[in-house]
Amino acid sequence: MIAIVDYGMGNLRSVQKGFERVGFEAVVTGDPKMVRDAHAVVLPGVGAFGAAMERLKKSGLLEEIVRAIKTGKPYLGICLGLQLLFTESEEGGRYEGMDLIKGKVVRFKGDLKVPHMGWNRIRIVKPNPLLEGIPDGAYFYFLHSYYVVPEDFSVVAATTEYGVEFASMVWRDNLFATQFHPEKSQKLGLRMLENFGKLAGRW
Repeated sequence: MIAIVDYGMGNLRSVQKGFERVGFEAVVTGDPKMVRDAHAVVLPGVGAFGAAMERLKKSGLLEEIVRAIKTGKPYLGICLGLQLLFTESEEGGRYEGMDLIKGKVVRFKGDLKVPHMGWNRIRIVKPNPLLEGIPDGAYFYFLHSYYVVPEDFSVVAATTEYGVEFASMVWRDNLFATQFHPEKSQKLGLRMLENFGKLAGRW
């Protein structure tokens, strides 16, 4: 079973429907025990970094997410679920994240239209199981005003250009996370969810 973490921030049903379409059971839950018992964990989300961290801590979900990652369960972070893995964010001040990946979350600067919204290409830097069947230069759907800056570039699996070349996907061991939204990215997005579902089935 794949647990889609519900902490009140994000279109969780679309993620669940995506997994169902490719043949995998996924349950939307805010119950820490269900997250603990799941074979894999998905953390989607949109909205403010600080508020998300606070909700995750208060609900007891944060502890279970970190435990899942550290025990080797497949983890997929989507959008805010990527950013929360990092040390800190400058969104609305300075807020501490999970610190599972060293680095920070920063806002797009200059004359760019923010949020970065719509379809954009990914450049594959480091092939990995989640990208199986995904061609370099594939288009995915983005909606965000902030992006991650890892201290160690070796975690970057794909990058995207939007005024600056930023990390649009990270990967380390069982931890996968995307700045884009696979659940809104049609055929290739569904392929990515299917790839994750296969990883969950092997755990």
